[in-house]
Amino acid sequence: MFCRNQTARATVARGSALEMEIRRGKFRKSVFLDTSQDSDIQKKIDHEIRMRDGACKLLAACSQKDQALEASKSLQTCSTRIMAYMSELQRMKEAQVMQKVTRRSSDAGPMDDRLPCKGKVAISDLRIPLMWKDTEYFKNKGELHRCAVFCLLQLGGEIFDTDMVIVDRTLTDICFDNTIVFNEASPGFDLRVELYSCCSEDDYSTGSTPRKLASKLSSSLGRSAGKKLRAAMEPGQCSPVSNGGAAPLLLPVPSVPGPKYHLLAHTSLSLSHVQDSFRTHDLTISGNEECSYWLPLYGSMCCRLAAQPHCMNQQMMSGCLKVKQLGGEPQSWTKVYAVLKGTSLFCYHRQEDLEANVEPALTIAINKETRIRASEKDPQSKVQNICISNQYGGEEVTHTLTTDSREDTHRWMEAFWQHFYDMSQWKQCCDDLMKIELPSPRKPAPVTPKQGSLYHEMAPLATPSSEGLLLQDNAVSAEIRALLSSYYNDR
Repeated sequence: MFCRNQTARATVARGSALEMEIRRGKFRKSVFLDTSQDSDIQKKIDHEIRMRDGACKLLAACSQKDQALEASKSLQTCSTRIMAYMSELQRMKEAQVMQKVTRRSSDAGPMDDRLPCKGKVAISDLRIPLMWKDTEYFKNKGELHRCAVFCLLQLGGEIFDTDMVIVDRTLTDICFDNTIVFNEASPGFDLRVELYSCCSEDDYSTGSTPRKLASKLSSSLGRSAGKKLRAAMEPGQCSPVSNGGAAPLLLPVPSVPGPKYHLLAHTSLSLSHVQDSFRTHDLTISGNEECSYWLPLYGSMCCRLAAQPHCMNQQMMSGCLKVKQLGGEPQSWTKVYAVLKGTSLFCYHRQEDLEANVEPALTIAINKETRIRASEKDPQSKVQNICISNQYGGEEVTHTLTTDSREDTHRWMEAFWQHFYDMSQWKQCCDDLMKIELPSPRKPAPVTPKQGSLYHEMAPLATPSSEGLLLQDNAVSAEIRALLSSYYNDR
C-alpha cells in the first residue's frame, strides 16, 4: 500500500474528505472558483470517479487473469488522476489567496507578469533493461517468474498510462511502444515516470474466491471462528463494491479483491533532460527480491524526450510592416506581411501568399544572438523604426522595419521581447524545432471474441446494420454493461 507513514495516511484522509464534499455538491461552493477552468477540473474529477467505480465493479466481475490485470491497471490510473486533479485544485486555491493578499498589500511594488509560453513535451521509445541471472536467462533454470507491468506518466494535471506488458526471463528489456504527448507543459515541467508491477501468477481469479475459501475454512474452524473469518473477508461498509449506496472513500487503490499493482521504480525528467535523441536516465528502484512483483531492473531507463514550445511552431505575431531595402535609397521601403514564428521573421508580399504556402520574399533570423532595438523617431513618419541585427559570416547585417503607428511599433516590440523571453526559458528546445511523432490512434476494437478485455469477451459479432457491439443481456448487470461500454468508448 502507498500509505506507509502518517503523512501519507493524512493525505489520503484529506483526499477522502475532499471527494465526499465533491459528491455531496458542497465542494463547488466552498472551494471552487467561479471559472471555466475550475468547472473543467470538476468534470474531470467526476469522470474519473465514475471510471474508478466502474473499474471496481469490472474487477469484481472478471473471471480471467488478463481481464483482472487490465481492470486493476485502470483502477490504479483512475485513482492517480483523482489525486492529481485534487492537488491541482488545492494549488489553484492557494494561488487565488496569494493574489488577493498581493492586491491588498499596500507596499506591493510593480510586478512582472510576463510568463513563458507553454509547449508540447513528448516521451517515446521507452525501454527499461533487465538484468537476469545467468542461470535464469541463459540456462533457463528456476521458476518462471512472470509479472504484468505498465508505466504511469504525469506532468502537472496530465496523466497517461502505457499499455500493459507481460514480462518474464525471456525478455531482456521492457519495451513500451506508446508515444505520449503532454500538450500544456511549461519550461519548468517535472515529468514523473512510474513503473508499476504485479505478479501475474498469483491466484486472484474472482471476488468470490475469498468467500469460498472462507466457507471452507469456517467448516474446519467451527461456527464461531468461521463466522468471524467470513466477516473479516467480506467487503466492509467503506468498500467501493458494497457500501450501501454511499460514496466510497478515496484511496490510492480501493480494497477490491483482485490483483494489486505496486510501484517498482520511478524517475523524474525535466527540461535539462530534453534532447532530440535517445538517452539513458537513472531509475530509483523500490522493493527487493522478496517482493512478489520484483523484477531485476538494471537501474536505468532509455527514452526519447522531445519538446516543442509554442513559440517554435505557432505564429506569435503577424501583421503588416515596411522593410527598408538593404543598400537601397533612403526612402526605398517595401510593404510586407510579416509572421514571427520559431527562429525567423517571415516576410511575404501579401497575406494571401502565406495562406497559399508561397515561399516568403524575405526571411530574417530571430534567435538568441539577435539584437533588436527601436531607433530614434523618423522625422517624417513620426514613428520609431525597429532595427534587427544578426551576424552572418562574421559580418553584422541590420534590417530596418517600420509600422504605420506608434501603437503597432509597441505591439511588435512587445512580441519580440516575449519571444526572446520564451527562448531564454525553453533553452535548447529553441535551437531547432524538434520532431514529435503524434501518437498512433488506438487499434479498432476486434470483432472476434477472447481478445483480453471483459468488454470484448462478452461482445458478440456485430451485424452490419447494428450500431457498435452489443453486450449479452445475461453476461453482467446492466450497470456494469453501461460502465464497460462508456469506459472503452472513452479510451
